[in-house]
Amino acid sequence: MKKLIGPISQLLTLDKLPLKGALKDEQLEILENAGILIEDEKILEVGTFSDLMKKANSLNAEIIELKGDFVALPGWIDCHTHICFGGTRAQDFAMRNAGKSYLEIAEAGGGIWDTVTQTRKLTQSELADRTISNANRHLSEGVTTIEVKSGYGLNVAEELKMLRAIKQACQETKADLIPTCLAAHVKPRDFEGTNQEYLEMISEELFPILKSENLADRIDSFVEKSAFSPEEIDSYYQKAKDLGFDLTVHADQFTKGGSTVAVKFKAKSADHLEASTEKEIALLANSKTVAVALPGASIGLGCAFTPARKILDQGGSLAIGSDWNPGSAPMGDLLTQASILATFEKLSSAEVLSALTSRAAWALGLEDRGVLKTGLLADFNLFPTSDYREILYHQGKLKPAQVWKKGVKI
Repeated sequence: MKKLIGPISQLLTLDKLPLKGALKDEQLEILENAGILIEDEKILEVGTFSDLMKKANSLNAEIIELKGDFVALPGWIDCHTHICFGGTRAQDFAMRNAGKSYLEIAEAGGGIWDTVTQTRKLTQSELADRTISNANRHLSEGVTTIEVKSGYGLNVAEELKMLRAIKQACQETKADLIPTCLAAHVKPRDFEGTNQEYLEMISEELFPILKSENLADRIDSFVEKSAFSPEEIDSYYQKAKDLGFDLTVHADQFTKGGSTVAVKFKAKSADHLEASTEKEIALLANSKTVAVALPGASIGLGCAFTPARKILDQGGSLAIGSDWNPGSAPMGDLLTQASILATFEKLSSAEVLSALTSRAAWALGLEDRGVLKTGLLADFNLFPTSDYREILYHQGKLKPAQVWKKGVKI
C-alpha cells in the first residue's frame, strides 16, 4: 500500500549528519512544504509535496492531505529503559527527598531489592501487560523504538520470565521493543556465593538459553562499587562477546571504571557517565562507543547530569535515553528530559534531535531507522507547529499530533 502524507511545513530528515561530535542547527537538512511517500513499512521518498503528488498520482497512491502546520521528525528511539517491572518505589522517592541515604532506604525495605521482590511476584503475562502499557504510553508520545532491559529477576528462571514477557509484549504493541539482558544488575541477596560465582552461573546457564530462544542479542551490566567491579565483570563480558552478543554498560554513574570496560570490549554504548572525568570523556570520544546520557536519573536522584557538552566537544557521540525505571527515573518522558538536559548542558537542537534519533539508533546497532530517507522504516512524528524549534522550547509539553509506525498512523 502506497501513501503520500503532506504537505508538511518542515521535514527534518536527520540525514547527512556525522554520528560523532558537536552539531550546529545549520547542519540540519530541513525540507519545506514537504511530503513523505511510503510503501507498506518503508519510505519510498521524501521531498517537496508538489513533486511527490505527481509521483503519487502515477503510482495510484493514497493521498493523506494534512490541514494546518506540521513539523516531521523521525520517530524517537529510547535506547535505555527498564519498563518491565513490578511494584512502585514511591516510598523511596519520598524518603530520598526527605534526606534519607541509600543505605537507610534499603534498610527500610526499599531499593532495587524491593523491585526485584515485586517483579518476582508477577506472572509472565502480568509482566507483559505492564510492559505493553508502558510501551504504549511511550509510543503515544512519539517513541517508536524502545530498548527494554531485564535485571529485576536476578536468577535464571526469573530473568527468563522477564525476557519472555518482553518478547510477548513486543508482539502485542506496535512499538518495536529491543530486549537487553541485565542479569548482572547486582548480585541478588538470596544468592549464596561471591559476585564472581553469580556472574559465572548466569553466563553458563542463561546465555545459551537467550540464544536458543532468541530472547536477547544484547548483554548489559552495572559496573559500580555497589554492583560489579571492572575486574569482576571482565570474564562475563568476554564470554558474552565470544557468544556473539552486543554489549552495553551501565558506566560511571557514581564512580569511574565502567567506561573503561565499555571501550575495552567495544560496547555499543556506555550509559549514565555522570561521574566521568576528562580521562573517561577522552577515552569514549576516541572510540565508537556511544555515550548515552540519562537525564531522568539525574532528575530523580538529584545528582549531576552527564557531561554531554564536553563529550560532544571532545568528538564523542551522544544519545539520550529516558532510563524509565521505578527507582531513580520514574518519569519516563523522554522529550521532557532531553529538553531539560539541553538547557543545563547547552546542547543545540541538532544535537538533541540526533541524540533521540540517528545517534540513538547507532547506540542500538539499528541501521534501518532514525533518519527519514528512502529505504528506511516509515517511523515518524508530526508535531503541530511550523517551526521545529518550538518542540524543545516547550520542554516536552508539545507532543506529537500524529505518530506513524512502519507506515501506519498510530
